[in-house]
Amino acid sequence: MSAPSKLIKIVLPLLIVALAVVGMRVLIAGRTEPKKEVRDIPGALVETLAATRGSRTVNVVGTGTVQPFREITLTPQVGGRLVEVSPNFVAGGFFRADEVLLRIEDADYRLAVDQARATLAKAEFELANEQGLADVARREWERMGLSGEQPTPLVLREPQLKNAHASLLSARAALGRAELDLKRTVLRAPFDGLVRAESVDPGQVVRAGTAVATLIGSERAEVVVPLPLAELDWLEVPHPGRSGQGALADIKLTAGDIPHHWNGRLERMLGEVDPQGRMARVVVAVEDPYGLRAKAGARPTLAMGTFVEVTLRGRQLTDVVVLPASALRDDQTVWVAEGGLLGVRPVEVLRRTRDEVVIGSGLDAGDQVVLTYLPGAAPGMKLRPTVRPAATENRP
Repeated sequence: MSAPSKLIKIVLPLLIVALAVVGMRVLIAGRTEPKKEVRDIPGALVETLAATRGSRTVNVVGTGTVQPFREITLTPQVGGRLVEVSPNFVAGGFFRADEVLLRIEDADYRLAVDQARATLAKAEFELANEQGLADVARREWERMGLSGEQPTPLVLREPQLKNAHASLLSARAALGRAELDLKRTVLRAPFDGLVRAESVDPGQVVRAGTAVATLIGSERAEVVVPLPLAELDWLEVPHPGRSGQGALADIKLTAGDIPHHWNGRLERMLGEVDPQGRMARVVVAVEDPYGLRAKAGARPTLAMGTFVEVTLRGRQLTDVVVLPASALRDDQTVWVAEGGLLGVRPVEVLRRTRDEVVIGSGLDAGDQVVLTYLPGAAPGMKLRPTVRPAATENRP
């Protein structure tokens, strides 16, 4: 390799590097410095609800089981063979008040009535006879002219007369008992209702004092509803010595996906607290549970043993704010959006349920209440609120 070729190989790379360094310095010297931009932080995206003040009726919701208002055990007071059984006298059969349910053979009891009447007639004769003999004895004593001496009761036949009076009273009582036993051979329904259970058939011999059926009333039913003791303060509960009616109630039964409703009223509170759950128990009365007075097919029957939901209408609160339960924060506070910043307001909580909270004071109408939970939230935090439309229905 010649000397010029070696020189080119050595100088050419150095020249390229030098040109690159010069070009880089020229570019650096001629560049313009970029402008600094201040980025605007938009804040946390939250959902808000405008507070509105108004009235709210407090509704207390509970559940319970339907049970009969009246339930009796039908027991004959006389014995004998059953000669008639009503077609309605079957489990689930409905009957009307004073309807004949059972009839016991009454031949023996009719004979007993005839015998008692004969005994009464004989006693009346004996009394009349003794009265006549007593009058004769008194006249004989007066005819003897024993002045100054009083006749003894035995002379005037007073003991015999008392005995005749007693026999007459006994005969009358025996007739009354015989007629009463004859009347008791017919068993009638004491009220409108239905047969819950029965255990007799025509021709069967029944004994006095032996239960033959269980009857329940159909005009009214009751629902026993356990409630926390604190909920009673919101309700009108009848008490002895106080006037006024109990709180209105709505009884709901869901058959399939269709809800059915009955009107009811709080009748009384049972005088005890459940020892296990520490719950008070109130009784709600429901009229016509079987729909006997309603249009056929309007709704299903409210059968005994049915599990239902009961909504009791309580006191009305005025000038309050109702919010979703999730809007209430720790230490009885709510978050509000004020000028795009987070504010914390202490509030007066009048009532809290699973779904909502009722606020007395601490919020003004129009305040934007923050519904979204923000971990690590602090007063003054920047917000980006979106307004939720106000609810139009008055929920319980």
